[in-house]
Amino acid sequence: MRYVVAVAETSNFTRAAEQCRVVQSALSHQIARLERELGAKLFDRTSRRVRLTPAGEAFLPAARQALDAAERARAEVAAAAGEIRGRLAIGAIPTVTAIDLPTVLKDFHLRHRQVRITLRSGASEELVEQVRQGGLDIGFLGLPVGLRPRGVRGRELARGDLVAVLAPGHPLAGEDHLDLHQLSAETFVDFPAGTAARIQSDQAFTAAGVRREVAFEVTTVDFMARLIRQGLGIGMMPASFTSELPDLPTVRVRDAPARVEHLIWSRLRPSPAAAAFLALLGVPHDDPEEPVDNPHGPS
Repeated sequence: MRYVVAVAETSNFTRAAEQCRVVQSALSHQIARLERELGAKLFDRTSRRVRLTPAGEAFLPAARQALDAAERARAEVAAAAGEIRGRLAIGAIPTVTAIDLPTVLKDFHLRHRQVRITLRSGASEELVEQVRQGGLDIGFLGLPVGLRPRGVRGRELARGDLVAVLAPGHPLAGEDHLDLHQLSAETFVDFPAGTAARIQSDQAFTAAGVRREVAFEVTTVDFMARLIRQGLGIGMMPASFTSELPDLPTVRVRDAPARVEHLIWSRLRPSPAAAAFLALLGVPHDDPEEPVDNPHGPS
């Protein structure tokens, strides 16, 4: 099953064999043997590419679950003997500021060197789904006030306002405060419509009774900042994050959009590695579920 997953992820038998640290002939032989046992081909092979058959598409999710279960079983045995090992998969929005995530990850790594840590950056709604499905153990989100992720456990970490981010030399850069009505005439750079990072701003402009033009929709903060620097538009970013962009002027907004940062994890019992990470953050994962929009969560 491990060989099948490797081939599916690399679309190449040679790279899969290198990843699994076996010779290609052994990998091919074992997959062919599995296909005979299953009575179905898992891959269509040509000289140029390898792709899953319908049978392979059906087999792959169950194979991944079985491998995860086997790894979890080994981790549980090790934890019973006092050793934390296994995998810790974390997802985070690019603008998480409630904790210093790189520092926390370094601290966790020094404490638990047998744990393989992975980090994935993404949109809040994607991270919620991945935690819910078990692809991620932990998620750090940013959501509009009042919006709760469903199907997961969590704690509120922090909340704060967004500020206007402008190009150097922008006519509004010298203002102490602005409001959304003043900003509505500007062209905006923002995240794609429908994402949590966009909804918080859209809701605020709607509440203020004004409309704005979002001409540039991007998925990363770096790209957003590059467009703003060129004077193509202005943006709205969390005030706590703008220290990462010292060259871009920011102005506070009186009726600013607000966001809440959340820590989430699965409703199922966390793995030993995930439980150890939550303990490092001071979060008792085995307490009764706490609403993630509780303003009294840890900060």
